[in-house]
Amino acid sequence: MSFPLALICCGVVAVYGGLIFWYHRAWRALPVFRPEASAPRTTITVLVPARNEEANIGRCLQSLAAQRYPRDYFEVIVIDDHSTDGTASIVNGFSGLPVRYLALAEIAGAATVTAHKKFAIETGIRAATRELIVATDADCVAGPDWLSTLAALYEQRGAKFIAAPVRIGGGAAGERPHSLLAIFQTLDFITLQGITGAAVSKRIHSMCNGANLAYPREVFFEVEGFKGIDEIPSGDDMLLMHKIFLKYPERVFFLKNPQAIVSTRPETSWKGFFYQRIRWASKADRYDDRRIFWALLLVYIVNVIFLAIAVVALWNPWWQFFGIFLVIVKTLIEYFFVRDVANFFDQSGLMIYFPFLQPLHILYTVIAGWLGKFGSYRWKDRKIIK
Repeated sequence: MSFPLALICCGVVAVYGGLIFWYHRAWRALPVFRPEASAPRTTITVLVPARNEEANIGRCLQSLAAQRYPRDYFEVIVIDDHSTDGTASIVNGFSGLPVRYLALAEIAGAATVTAHKKFAIETGIRAATRELIVATDADCVAGPDWLSTLAALYEQRGAKFIAAPVRIGGGAAGERPHSLLAIFQTLDFITLQGITGAAVSKRIHSMCNGANLAYPREVFFEVEGFKGIDEIPSGDDMLLMHKIFLKYPERVFFLKNPQAIVSTRPETSWKGFFYQRIRWASKADRYDDRRIFWALLLVYIVNVIFLAIAVVALWNPWWQFFGIFLVIVKTLIEYFFVRDVANFFDQSGLMIYFPFLQPLHILYTVIAGWLGKFGSYRWKDRKIIK
């Protein structure tokens, strides 16, 4: 009985290994984008949705004020989603550059929406006066050539959607992670970013992160914005990306360039981290792009298998050795891929922790995936029920 089950487990892990190997090759084949030297032509609106971000919004605005992109070529709009702290006073008192402040509390219908961030972004886009929409989060900071690099890809490739890199920690966002929680989520995030770059570059499925993306304002309205996905609390990034991909499949890009990275702070509590990941997982079954659904399902099944082996191993020593063997195989499958992506983000020093965090990563994947489908979560002091 054990041998057939073990053979099935090995087969599933082998398929998973093939997928990770493919991602690794695609990431390595994706060249670093080199902007051509030319005068800026694109006008930009930077959208910053914010809710209770008084601890972060100042640094975000300072990084925007430090952009080398010509000041008269971009505007910044902060959309305040019913903040109850000092976010409004910090934004309105900021003197580093002109900032337009929009309060959703003053906009009709804001109190009845369920997809709060989508509503904030759509409000900002309707108020925007520039050609290219660049979206980030209030807890993010960017390097001085961020906007220049995004604009260069947009101009050189005729991009209709740009997924750009995000990292936890590093740069102006703070010191390198030191706590177990910070290290764990940073490595997890590095993996997701590598998969994003690989998948987008090969156009096999739509992935991105709402903390760093860009698209022309007119394209947002061409695809009717968030229509059809506006009832889903999450998905302001990937679900919109897929709508644009369906219309412009050859004009969607991942921007692989260190100058385009934005940095964000890690979640400060395990509860906050799980809520964030549950929120991300909650849209897994809402993708029209079934390719990403099957990839996510494979990843989930692999981790369920490992958890099941751990439970069975409590009564059968043979499964203990088999489980340890498979964990080693899984670690080796993932290690070299994650290491290459970590090098791009200048976070390769964290790879020393990678093998030891495998059991925790397996457990977290199973729990977050399950609760993303059947549970509820809190985000920005709101309870979200699926």
